Amino acid sequence: MSELPSERGAEVGRRIGVGLMYGLWKPRVLGAWRVPVNGPVILAVNHSHNVDGPMVIGVAPRASHFLVKKEAFVGPLGPFMNRVGQIKVDRDSTDRTAITRALGVLQNGGVLGIFPEGSRGEGDFAALRAGLAYFAVRSGAPIVPVAVLGSSERRGRLIKALPPLRSRVDVVFGDPFDAGDGSGRRTRKALDEATERIQKQLSAHLENARRLTGRR
Repeated sequence: MSELPSERGAEVGRRIGVGLMYGLWKPRVLGAWRVPVNGPVILAVNHSHNVDGPMVIGVAPRASHFLVKKEAFVGPLGPFMNRVGQIKVDRDSTDRTAITRALGVLQNGGVLGIFPEGSRGEGDFAALRAGLAYFAVRSGAPIVPVAVLGSSERRGRLIKALPPLRSRVDVVFGDPFDAGDGSGRRTRKALDEATERIQKQLSAHLENARRLTGRR
């Protein structure tokens, strides 16, 4: 069995993230108390900018292990991301090692972070992959929707790939919910139905977060 991501490393990553995120930007975190204080949890994060993952890692109330595309594990960043408990995933294949490690995090009562849209896009949860439903139904872990708003702001950028320095980025945590129907079924039909339920919940949270913050 593959080695599980380091929980201690993830906590180190969270502390580094706190310093970086609050040093470079002005995060406003809403609803962090909604994240269960213990037990397995899946953070489902919208994804419109490179900084979304590090931002959530830094401001979440618990150490988290994100599924991160293998292309990000380049140069010295690769060993660092491994040390801070992040999970490398090959998006072009069924990456069984990544799946095993992610399920291991949840089985150990940890926090798994997922971008359910699969890759950076509009950040509106319009296109969900079935991976999130699989992990939620298989583990029984509740999903906490997370909306990151303001990270894609283009005005005032000094570095093209990053939001303007010292700009406000809102991170809104929603209420946890169960993706399954309670039957424990893991059939393709059950996963499709779970994905539909998840999409409705995530889209509703994003709309609520936009109303709450006045951000698009």
